[in-house]
Amino acid sequence: MAPLVSLRLAMFDCDGTLVDSQHTIFAAVRAAFESCGIAPPEPAHARAVIGLPLAEAMAALVPPDAAFDSRLLAARYKEAFAAARARPDFAEPLFPGALAALAALAADGYLLGVATGKGRRGLETTLGRHGLLDRFATIQTSDSGPGKPHPAMLLRAIAETGVEPACCVMIGDTTFDVRMARAAQAKALGVAWGYHGVDELAAAGAQAIVESFAELPAAVRELLP
Repeated sequence: MAPLVSLRLAMFDCDGTLVDSQHTIFAAVRAAFESCGIAPPEPAHARAVIGLPLAEAMAALVPPDAAFDSRLLAARYKEAFAAARARPDFAEPLFPGALAALAALAADGYLLGVATGKGRRGLETTLGRHGLLDRFATIQTSDSGPGKPHPAMLLRAIAETGVEPACCVMIGDTTFDVRMARAAQAKALGVAWGYHGVDELAAAGAQAIVESFAELPAAVRELLP
């Protein structure tokens, strides 16, 4: 009888991990705030909340003395982002080495998934541009329930794929990704090229941090041998 092989799941964040979308995100935040007559936040402040559900992120960016509906800001952000995406010069590239790392993990038998604060429509548009929609066995967005750092998205992915939590690794660039993974009893792998710093990721509980996609497959194999 052949030995049983445990399923292993590598979950990826999107913005700041797979896709370099910071310029579009910052521009959309600025446009949303300016359209509502509110001074836009500094990029460092905006960077700190990327990864949260959109309305929650907008609420965190509103100055304390500005009584404003974060849902309207979120709607204006979506409008600005959609307008940017419609321009012929729109660019939302994958980070260098992302495709090769995904292919290497798939070749090793890892299931792949995405868990992101983006809405599903936006995520599917992004993945579709890069021909990646069929690459992932599970796709989780905050449309279906609580967003990061709540573990709901990751727990749904684990249930859908039938893996054990200990056989799942969440790969992301923010402390929200790390905290979600730890809350779901999964492994947490940080990437150094995104929105939160290496020290922040380590303090949040990342069990490993990589500096490039070239290092990522080996790091995943170390956490999920």
